Amino acid sequence: MPKFETIFYEMQDNVALITMNRPERRNAMNLTLNRELLDAFEQAAGDEQVRAVLVTGAGKGFCSGADLTMFQPLPTPEQIVEIIISNYKPMMAVVSGMKKPVIAAVNGVAAGAGASLALACDLRLMAHDANMLMAFSNIALVPDAGANWLLTRLVGYGRAYEIAVEGSRIPAERCLELGLTNKVVPAEQLLSIATAWARKLAQRPTLALGLTKQAMQFAQLNDLASTIEFEANLQRQTIVSHDFMEGVMAFMEKREPAFQGK
Repeated sequence: MPKFETIFYEMQDNVALITMNRPERRNAMNLTLNRELLDAFEQAAGDEQVRAVLVTGAGKGFCSGADLTMFQPLPTPEQIVEIIISNYKPMMAVVSGMKKPVIAAVNGVAAGAGASLALACDLRLMAHDANMLMAFSNIALVPDAGANWLLTRLVGYGRAYEIAVEGSRIPAERCLELGLTNKVVPAEQLLSIATAWARKLAQRPTLALGLTKQAMQFAQLNDLASTIEFEANLQRQTIVSHDFMEGVMAFMEKREPAFQGK
């Protein structure tokens, strides 16, 4: 396992816990953190023992977005393009393409690219005192790190545009109303509740959960008929799996299934 400077990576009960660890900067993303997050997500994606992933931030914030000290001295427009593509595109691709559930436990603020990371995860919990902030327009920037794709699909164009252009903090309870988070929990219980949820999902049939994620992403971009065909082809993988047979036997024997994630 690689050694990290800006994150903690630990695995327990088939759950990989990735903790961003720049608390003095509210876990702002610099080049090192971006690279190490990508490495950690790739490590979790490729480890068959990992059946769920949980990402959170150390200290008082989830992630305050890009560390603006990266841009001193100010890069050229061409360098900005390269920085955004090289830092965010691979990371978001790994998170969204990972064939296992990824949960964000949002403490404090998730702003800018930090909000994009949270929204790229499959599931989100927020502490009751946490908030999300699309801060880009506050410094005259366009949302990036996939924020436009993610926001519009979660809340629709009108609300997404409002969130982006107003640049205001969205409290956790409002995030719940908008569908930006799945649950709001007491701040002091955030990590314990998130870990329990991740462990529960890690005991589910991982292959089926990963393929369901793939099917739903396909469905967002294709019509009903194409989606049904896509589902049928995915089902050929599940029907021969250990967990399918175990699920059927457990149902017939009226017991809890013991899924192995394959």
